[in-house]
Amino acid sequence: MEYEMVIGLEVHAQLLTKTKLFCGCTTPFGAPPNSHGCPVCLGLPGALPALNRAAVEMAVRMGLSLGCTINTKSIFARKHYFYPDLPKGYQISQLDIPICVTGTLPIVVDGRELSIRVNRVHMEEDAGKLVHDQDADSLFDVNRCGSPLIEIVSEPDMRSPQEAYAYLIGLKQILEYLGVCDCNMEEGSLRCDANISLRPKGESKLGTKTEIKNMNSFRNLEKALEYEARRQEEVLRSGGRVVQQTFLWNPNENRSVPMRTKEDADDYRYFPDPDLMPLVVGAEWVDGVRKTLPELPVPRRRRFEDDYKISPYAAETLTGSRPIADYFERCVSGCGDAKSAANWVMTDIMRMMNDAKIESPFGLKTKPERLGELITLINNGGVSAKAAKKVLDLMESEDKNPGTVIREQGLEQVSDASALEAVVKGVVDAHPTEVQRYKGGDKKLASFFMGQVMKASKGAANPKEAMIILDRLTLG
Repeated sequence: MEYEMVIGLEVHAQLLTKTKLFCGCTTPFGAPPNSHGCPVCLGLPGALPALNRAAVEMAVRMGLSLGCTINTKSIFARKHYFYPDLPKGYQISQLDIPICVTGTLPIVVDGRELSIRVNRVHMEEDAGKLVHDQDADSLFDVNRCGSPLIEIVSEPDMRSPQEAYAYLIGLKQILEYLGVCDCNMEEGSLRCDANISLRPKGESKLGTKTEIKNMNSFRNLEKALEYEARRQEEVLRSGGRVVQQTFLWNPNENRSVPMRTKEDADDYRYFPDPDLMPLVVGAEWVDGVRKTLPELPVPRRRRFEDDYKISPYAAETLTGSRPIADYFERCVSGCGDAKSAANWVMTDIMRMMNDAKIESPFGLKTKPERLGELITLINNGGVSAKAAKKVLDLMESEDKNPGTVIREQGLEQVSDASALEAVVKGVVDAHPTEVQRYKGGDKKLASFFMGQVMKASKGAANPKEAMIILDRLTLG
């Protein structure tokens, strides 16, 4: 019997608000333990929550970007469970009427376009943090309590770890494009819980699911899903029964570890929070939020392919990050050569970003206008493509315009016929054996001669003009 994976994901994204969801405490990462808390965070008697308007707007922005329906009225509920990092004994979340429902996210896997349904985007507060390795006892840090989250819950539409990975990448890109989450998985601002079950291929009834909790790496999520699928298949093939459980992933041992038997919604004793009125948002306000949305990754990728005539791979790479896409477009507006701009951004600019350990190309000294100017100089014959690599590195290290670097370094491309002929003749005279082979039809030697010409001219020779002179001197 063949089995089919059924995967659904629950993604928690911490919103980039200045304060927490229901109080005025700030939310900086890495602050001293227990330095950002108050009676509301701790749920002390008499403390009343007050909803953060900016968090609501960010949740609506994400919902609109996924094509969700925005509920004009949504309800906050108390989700009860006992855990040491939850000082109130409950978490404020949304259950029956969340703020955003029924959206979709398009993904591409192995050249196939798929549409993953999104069940909901709802708002909730984060729990605190337990630290287990600094003392004989576990320590509790209140700083994260009450931080604003949105939880994006997919339908069980994914059929492989690769589809789950592509879905997560798509969500991350939208969150970053919107500027509502920094998606720093190491700091815990983007976390994922995965639900997976197996069923006989061809059946529609879902199998018993297990959950892999708190994944903070996309690659580890892939590994965890593959491992859990194998484990469930072994259980089913041996005649056993899969138990609904929650697991943690151990990346050092590449295996999942049982955490607890999985709860159902009833176990949390949800009921509407008596301290919070229903959240009501008007259609006019939602339309105002809709008008602030940027062009999103998928339509931007398609536009890049259509308008700039670049490859699907290049369009996907460039639109994977909003700053890189913006940098590329500003460069194109300066030089008018989209294909060259795409190549320079995807190779040299991204290399420089990696060397500088920065996320945005706008952190470089080489601004897009300067790169556009360099590309124009290459196309106009002002500098050779080979010398331009050196020019770019000097532009960055010395914070100078390309024209200045070219003049100071003497890298102007040589197109003068007499000067070029002297260089080419010197190369031809130095390699008589290769000249005879070239005359005999060994055209592969053209690249050898051009390499020698560029070496002799220190990269300044105009390759097209040099090739014409080479053929005249050797072939007559």
